[in-house]
Amino acid sequence: MPGIDECLLETMRLPGARGAALVDWTSGLALGTVGDPPGGDHETAAAEAAELARLAAEQQAFGPGDGTEPADPPVEDLILSNRDSYHVLRFVPTSFDSSVFLYLWLARADGNLALARIRLGEMAERLVLG
Repeated sequence: MPGIDECLLETMRLPGARGAALVDWTSGLALGTVGDPPGGDHETAAAEAAELARLAAEQQAFGPGDGTEPADPPVEDLILSNRDSYHVLRFVPTSFDSSVFLYLWLARADGNLALARIRLGEMAERLVLG
């Protein structure tokens, strides 16, 4: 089971990966970073991504549609796209409060969004925190 550094290095092997981070969405702090940060600063990118993650994770509208209690958090991942890149946030289930997510910045021209979602999901399941 990989730790933070191994997991982030694995994300950088994805086609089109520009940068990645493990972020605590309650505090906005990056717990680990690798590659280039969007906007030139990993801490700012982490804090801004955490705002999106927190907004989605705390909304009941994004929970399960079957009326059951939502998981913590109820969202699996978020994808934000712009003209030249994708920003993929994958929530990581943990034994404590599940308040972390993997953040991948992916070049749109070289990246494969479907593959990135699959691999981030696999990494989130295997990631060892602590």
